[in-house]
Amino acid sequence: MKRTHKLLILMFSFVLFSCGNDKKNNQVDYSSKKTLVKKEVQKEKPKEAPEVKKEATANIDLSNKGIGPVKSIDISGAIDQKLADEGKELFKNKCSACHRTNRKFIGPNPTGVFDRRSPEWVMNMIVNPEEMLQKDPIAKALLIEFNGSPMANQNVSEQEARAIVEFFRTLK
Repeated sequence: MKRTHKLLILMFSFVLFSCGNDKKNNQVDYSSKKTLVKKEVQKEKPKEAPEVKKEATANIDLSNKGIGPVKSIDISGAIDQKLADEGKELFKNKCSACHRTNRKFIGPNPTGVFDRRSPEWVMNMIVNPEEMLQKDPIAKALLIEFNGSPMANQNVSEQEARAIVEFFRTLK
């Protein structure tokens, strides 16, 4: 039995080391049906640096109300702590897989969002993410900025979105 184990280890080692990288980038050319020819692929020269675009998270547009059911919301009064606590719990359960309140993550950090976006835009993004990503220019730019990770539709009602907005107001 020990001999079989040694043989298997030896065979595995051979296979493992035979698959090593010989530091040449070889590619098989399948264009010829008669024989397979290996040809060395030339490494591409580095391209010029692409034009740096302004991040959507830095783009400020308080006039854009977004696309969706929310047309007007007033958040100028004092923070409703009970509503904010409800929003915090909703955020934890429905949003924290992609968003963090202390840094960028899969999605943007909501801290200070009302310095960049209107409350209507935020609510419409929460309740209507698919249409926002298709039609709203800021949402499209955010999709690109965050590597094509779309905002997931969590089926949040307008009332729940309003609570989340109230929670966002508490973030400083």
